[in-house]
Amino acid sequence: MHPAYSVILFTTASGAGYGLLALLCLVGLSHGEASTLAFGLTAMVIALGLITIGLLSSTFHLGHPERAWRALSQWRSSWLSREGVLAVVTYVPAVLFGVVWSGLYPALDLIKPLAVITGVLALLTVMSTGKIYATLATIRAWHNGWTVWVYLAFALATGATILAAITSVFGNFPAFLVWFSNAWLVAALAVILAYWRSIDAAPRDLTIEQATGLGRMGQVSQWEVPHTAANYVQKEMGYAVARKHAAKLRRLVIVALVLAVLMMLAGLAVPFAALLSAALAIFAAVVQRWLFFAEAQHVSTLFYGAKAA
Repeated sequence: MHPAYSVILFTTASGAGYGLLALLCLVGLSHGEASTLAFGLTAMVIALGLITIGLLSSTFHLGHPERAWRALSQWRSSWLSREGVLAVVTYVPAVLFGVVWSGLYPALDLIKPLAVITGVLALLTVMSTGKIYATLATIRAWHNGWTVWVYLAFALATGATILAAITSVFGNFPAFLVWFSNAWLVAALAVILAYWRSIDAAPRDLTIEQATGLGRMGQVSQWEVPHTAANYVQKEMGYAVARKHAAKLRRLVIVALVLAVLMMLAGLAVPFAALLSAALAIFAAVVQRWLFFAEAQHVSTLFYGAKAA
């Protein structure tokens, strides 16, 4: 499929924001109030800023962005709608949590309950984003048990490295945060490798014979192309990345994640190395997300010359 840059920005930025938000809630549960007001406010602004940028960018891919609100009404049957509802609802406890956790308003008794509510909603929102794609049976590469885990793992890996980067800037960089961030980076690497292995091994068992219902008559081939000019379906659903280029980009994701781990380890000696680790993790997430869309083949391509999907 055609990788829309607005959707790539949406899924990577909001994923990192929700991952960071969930981890800040974990900090609130385990340590209580933020170490300083400046640190707390900075971390919350970055988390909510990434979420907001991501959500706003998602509307750029719509033909009528002004009608986006209507998607919220289909929450009973649509994961897209559920994601939208969760994203909007999460803002309320997130802002309240940020206010009390940062120390802007002293209410220590509210930190833990707000942290639990906000953290759960943040992770559910990321899960819903993954479910949007995982439930699409028309795209084999997405209709996969690893899809949701890829979204969750990369959200928490990028969120953890951003948290480490923020912490390093404020001069309080515990060794535990290095190992914690690296654990999520390794988890993201393991999950994406498992996902790639799964989609590579999955059989391409959907054919043009099945699509047309003419399989009983033998092998089916097109006599003429469906259109004299490329249409929307061909542009959006017919995009394909060459296998050799996909292999190079996969290696790039792996290298970026490994380097992110090494830079985070370097943070034990030079805390500011965590900034480079975060940049590498985000870069890996962007490339992986571009591949996620570029490697996806929609069954509609069977009507435009593809032999199998």
